[in-house]
Amino acid sequence: MIQIEDMQLAAALLREPSLSAAARSLDVTPPALSMRLRKLEATLGLSLATRTARRLSLTAEGERFAREAAALLGQIEGLRESMQRDDRRLTGTLRIAAPFGYGRQYVAPMLARFARLHPGLRIQFDLRETPWPDRHDADAIIHIGTVRDSSWIARTLSANARWLCASPEYLRARGTPRVPRDVMAHDCIVIRENDEDVTLWHVRRAARPKALRRAGARETLRIAPAFVTNDGSVARHWAEQGMGLVLRSEWDAADAIARGSLVRVLKDWEFDSAPVVLLVPTRKGRTARVQALIEFLEASFGNSP
Repeated sequence: MIQIEDMQLAAALLREPSLSAAARSLDVTPPALSMRLRKLEATLGLSLATRTARRLSLTAEGERFAREAAALLGQIEGLRESMQRDDRRLTGTLRIAAPFGYGRQYVAPMLARFARLHPGLRIQFDLRETPWPDRHDADAIIHIGTVRDSSWIARTLSANARWLCASPEYLRARGTPRVPRDVMAHDCIVIRENDEDVTLWHVRRAARPKALRRAGARETLRIAPAFVTNDGSVARHWAEQGMGLVLRSEWDAADAIARGSLVRVLKDWEFDSAPVVLLVPTRKGRTARVQALIEFLEASFGNSP
């Protein structure tokens, strides 16, 4: 007979990158997990995973079993939630994922306040390089930028302009760009993320009084980067150290500009924005925990300056 522990094992193997990581998530040792997996395979009469010296990967049958097990576990959790006491106190585990920098600086403090409002909840907060689309077992995801081809619902929490910046030292040495095409003569720092074409920058003239505005002024720049990194904080630090121009989210660049370690250039031009988005399942698959988080985050961002 298949037990809940068997379904939890399969779901852990689906969401975790390795056997050891799955064992940690279930608070067991890798040998114990491997033994449980062999027993489950014997019960089912199927091979659920292939093993090598370095990794474990699910077979087609194993992936199907794991996905259906994860869905059943969600239904069981939902049933328990539906039978809560009349005080409607939230319980269970809420799993949220967010990008490293933004999650650490902004989301984590908000979740601390949310946890104080709901002491019966267990909060699991995962910081990831690409929380979307690598959602694993997350109940909700904070994403920076536009979202395409999503089966989840995207809710914009905050606008987030992107600013072109450089250090005062760099601008003194190399000059300040006056129009977008000037950027082509400068060293540029780019951030490689979400499989986007990060060397293609779209820019348009910022909205100004009608008498001063040139309608439809929009340009596309193909950047030949001097420096590339997959970490936004590294890119900002490089720019602060005078290595070049960087196109960075307002949330990350604002403090550096206030300190004077970065200067915003091309203020009369707007680059494509990267809004802060909350991704949640459709209403059909949404728990009361997730709904409470949605309402809290929308209120928190709405009250932010």
